[in-house]
Amino acid sequence: MCKPDVSYRNINMKINSNIKIVGEKVILVPYTQIHVPRYHEWMKSEELQQLTASEPLSLAEEYEMQKSWREDDDKCTFITLDKELFEKTNDEIKSMIGDTNIFLTDKDQAQGEIEIMIAEKSARGKKMGWETVILMLLYGIEYINLKKYEAKISLSNEKSIKMFYKLGFEEQSRSEVFQEVTLYKEISTEWTTWLKEQCGYKIEKYD
Repeated sequence: MCKPDVSYRNINMKINSNIKIVGEKVILVPYTQIHVPRYHEWMKSEELQQLTASEPLSLAEEYEMQKSWREDDDKCTFITLDKELFEKTNDEIKSMIGDTNIFLTDKDQAQGEIEIMIAEKSARGKKMGWETVILMLLYGIEYINLKKYEAKISLSNEKSIKMFYKLGFEEQSRSEVFQEVTLYKEISTEWTTWLKEQCGYKIEKYD
């Protein structure tokens, strides 16, 4: 797939609507209405609510949230699939393990906030979260043309904090009120090259 011509002053967050990102362990696909019921079941978990600083929504509200992710100019989200399971079943719903997204927080500075959630406990500890976030970071660099990332993580989510430190992020601020830490990373050619060395990465058409 050809890389879109994206200026940092004309960032297009909707270009993911017909593509998927393929790695070695996971596949990232656009968040569509078919994914909402299972996603809604995930978010009934108090653990996930705490880790993602989220409030429980009704199913109707979840469908509205999916619509906003799909249509808003400052958001981009993908559902993470277990690649091996999907190749066996060809069933996206059964293969869902989490999601990842980018919020455009400063368009003039081309800055985005990245989030990741591995909801299925059976998928944790298998480097699927690691690969998911790397694929999303690369997508943001090459297709949204971001120049800086930030990640806001609950202080109780030690695994996620350690993962982002391992990815080269540094602490920017810490809020005792919100019980979260904000990490940041300036994008460079060297760092992008390092990310690509961590896993396979390719863009394909999503039908």
